Amino acid sequence: MASKGLLDKLNDAIAREIQVSVQYMWQHVTVRGINAESVGGIFKGFAITEMKHAESIAERLDYLGGEPTTKPAPITVGKSLKDMLKINKKAEEDAIKLYKEIVSLAEKEGDVVTKRLFEGILSDEEEHHNTFSTLLED
Repeated sequence: MASKGLLDKLNDAIAREIQVSVQYMWQHVTVRGINAESVGGIFKGFAITEMKHAESIAERLDYLGGEPTTKPAPITVGKSLKDMLKINKKAEEDAIKLYKEIVSLAEKEGDVVTKRLFEGILSDEEEHHNTFSTLLED
C-alpha cells in the first residue's frame, strides 16, 4: 500500500482543507464593505469546494489504510477584505506546493488514483489562487 510519507502528506492536505473551509466560511460571514456581497459569495463557494476536497482526500486516505485527521491547520480570518485576500492567497500558494509534492510522491509510488485526485484538486487550488490574486490587484 502507500508509504507512511504519502499517508502523512494526505493528512497534511486534509488539515489544510479543513482550515480553509472554515477560514473562508468565516470570512464570508464577517467580510464588510462595498465589495462584501460579491467577494463574500466567492469565499462561501470556495469554502464548500474545500470541504469537498477534504472529504475526497479523507476517503482516499482511509482506503489506503490511514486515519484521517480531524484537526485543521491554524485558521486565520483577517480583519479587512485586503487582509483576508492576502491570507487566502498565501494559503493557496502553500496548498499548491504541497499538492505538487503529493502528485510527485504518488507518481513515484505508482499510485495513479491519488495522483489523479490531486491533479484535479490542484486545478481548483490554482483557480482559487488566481481569483485571490486578481482581487488583490489595484
